[in-house]
Amino acid sequence: MPIKMIDSNGTSQLNQQANPELTVSVKEVTVGTKLITDDLYNLLEILPAEIRLAVEQHPLKSTLIEVVLDLGRRPEARFPGKAEYLSEQPVSREDLNYCISRVGHFSGDNRAGIEQTLHRISAIRNRAGEIIGLTCRVGRAIFGTIGMIRDLVETGKSILMLGRPGVGKTTVLREIARVLADELGKRVVIIDTSNEIAGDGDIPHPAIGRARRMQVARPELQHQVMIEAVENHTPEVIVIDEIGTELEASAARTIAERGVQLVGTAHGNRIENLIKNPTLSDLVGGIQAVTLGDEEARRRGSQKTVLERKAPPTFEIAVEMLERERWVVHESTADTVDSLLRGRQPSLQVRTVNDAGEVKITRELPTNPISTHQPQSSPAWKPTGWRASGQMTPVSANKPEVFTEKQSFEQLLDASFQQQDAFKSDFGFAENEFMPGPNGEDLPLHIYPYGISRHQLDQVIDVLKLPVVLTKDLDGADAVLALRSHVKNHSKLRQISKARHIPIHTIKASTVAEITHGLQRMLHIDVGEVLDLPDLRLFTKNGSNDEIEALEEARLAVEQIVIPKGQPVELLPRSATVRKMQHELVEHYRLRSSSFGDEPNRRLRIYPA
Repeated sequence: MPIKMIDSNGTSQLNQQANPELTVSVKEVTVGTKLITDDLYNLLEILPAEIRLAVEQHPLKSTLIEVVLDLGRRPEARFPGKAEYLSEQPVSREDLNYCISRVGHFSGDNRAGIEQTLHRISAIRNRAGEIIGLTCRVGRAIFGTIGMIRDLVETGKSILMLGRPGVGKTTVLREIARVLADELGKRVVIIDTSNEIAGDGDIPHPAIGRARRMQVARPELQHQVMIEAVENHTPEVIVIDEIGTELEASAARTIAERGVQLVGTAHGNRIENLIKNPTLSDLVGGIQAVTLGDEEARRRGSQKTVLERKAPPTFEIAVEMLERERWVVHESTADTVDSLLRGRQPSLQVRTVNDAGEVKITRELPTNPISTHQPQSSPAWKPTGWRASGQMTPVSANKPEVFTEKQSFEQLLDASFQQQDAFKSDFGFAENEFMPGPNGEDLPLHIYPYGISRHQLDQVIDVLKLPVVLTKDLDGADAVLALRSHVKNHSKLRQISKARHIPIHTIKASTVAEITHGLQRMLHIDVGEVLDLPDLRLFTKNGSNDEIEALEEARLAVEQIVIPKGQPVELLPRSATVRKMQHELVEHYRLRSSSFGDEPNRRLRIYPA
């Protein structure tokens, strides 16, 4: 990466009185399209002469991250990817005292700074409270570092920056504050708990532009200062670094609900880390255990107690800073959290920037596992009636998985994140084998249903383990599945689909059989594979023994009499609900049936083709 040195005074000299033999300290560096200001000279001034000279003469000093001084150990300089000793002499107590006397006051979080710079000096104390170690971290103002997310900053939505320590969250926060204040003309207030964003001293560092800075007397008071900023200084934007306590998360929610844009950071590589962190989970909406009804649990194909998002997220957008030049953007934190809690991987937007400052946006499609959870059925039971004759093969009843109320919140959370093997179905989709969809797209196939029963669609997809995901967003759909009568009367749907090149597949009626055939056609699955042995769970409502027995009666009548012998068959009397299921099963075989007789002896008659 080309590096261009810039210094308005050519080669600026160090303080000659401090050490006349030392030479230049670079003030500004331009890397690609970014302007970096580090004020390295000010940090070097607090170091003992021998250590200062070693750093000044080091060829990698422009990339220095921090200098570590521990009592009785050799001084160490840390650079990206490596660390080097600066002297063979161990650090003495006099060396530490020399540094301590030249920095500002150490606050309650054992941090100090150098006035009007961004450098941070952190202390390690022994049990008696004496300082026995120092971490002298270089603070750099990097202008132009938010090019990857500038469009998000301008939306006015609250943004949460995530990343491991040292990835540059505070640097990005400082630049966002400057852009919002100077270039977008907004009233910006920075809550600077450790004076890390705007530097030490009463006068903030120029890197924050016109933004105002509120200092915090003690770290544990940060949440109070956040509320004070809103009540006293009428900000449009509040910038917060390192939200780390439940009180601060609660204060952030209060601020967001007052219509103020929030820009903050939190430690954690991914959103999953926040969801699993009970202290900070409120930033992404909070998590609660919910007990579902039987019908809803069956529709979802899940256990009855699940985890769901408690409220709208405090931060509408989340950015995961995986590396300095590679960020993952979640444009809707709510959608991402909902997907993760349901065991699905969200669609990820990855933004990278090259040496020339060009931003590249790509989307990583989720390897969405297709749920293989089977609906719960009744306990084991003995065959009766036709079933006892030996001519029929009983449908196996899966033993339900038992979930007790004693399951902990953590167990539920772990269960939500367990991803099942993708693309393993009865139709030969092997693990990690991506089969092309109807138009060449990768599976799973995202389908937008229109005018079709969502419950029946979920049932067909779940039972047959089809590589299909239902979506409520037409923009993200690969195809539309709709009732033929609805499409004829909905010109707008046809126009939108045509404009976006989304094919529309139609079915005659919203029945299990029609839906099954429609999905099979869309996936190019041979219908003959399932006509011989349909899965009776497709046609049940609650999976009871009576329903399964009635459906098996109809199946055997079709397969043993109507089709091979060409003779009509009358079934046993059933309720209206069960007869409807039998009608749908007969329709699956593309045969005709009708109900006759009076209640309670009304029954089904099946006719040959």
